[in-house]
This record gives sequence, C-alpha cells and structure tokens, in this order.
Amino acid sequence: MEVTREELLHIVQLADLKIKEEEIDNYLANLRDILDFADVVCKAPVDNLKATIASNTNCNLFRKDEVIEFENEEALMQNAPEAERNMFKIPKVL
Repeated sequence: MEVTREELLHIVQLADLKIKEEEIDNYLANLRDILDFADVVCKAPVDNLKATIASNTNCNLFRKDEVIEFENEEALMQNAPEAERNMFKIPKVL
C-alpha cells in the first residue's frame, strides 16, 4: 500500500507525535512495510480452514499441590533482605 508523505504527516499530527524531519523517510518506509505485510495477511487463503476460537481445548487445568521441603534453608535465607524466625520479613502492606 502506498502511503504519501502528506498522509504520514497527517497521522503524526493526529497522534500528536513529535518526529524530526530526518526521521520522516524512515517512518514512511516502516509504515509502508507494515501495511504491505497486513495486505499479505489479508490475502492469505483461508477458504478451506475450519473456524476456531482457540487452539487449545484444555480448560481449568489444575495441578495437585504438593509440599516439598527445601533442603538448604540457610542458603535460601541468604536471599532475604531481612529475616525473622527463619522466614522472609517484608514490609506491611495495607
């Protein structure tokens, strides 16, 4: 799709963007590439495809909770900025 410099400047104004004069050609090329790719996607053959809502039919999958004891508590507590009674101490959240 061909986008003119004037159309790009109009879009820039509508979006209240600040771009420099020397950036305009780069933005124009990028916008044209994006619109060309969108055109390719729109023309993709989809006649023989089944409509789907989601590719994964699994719903509400839960794993069983399992308590696993950590072997090296001392090494774990070294990661705590502050510890109390062998637990991480964090600021109150209200």
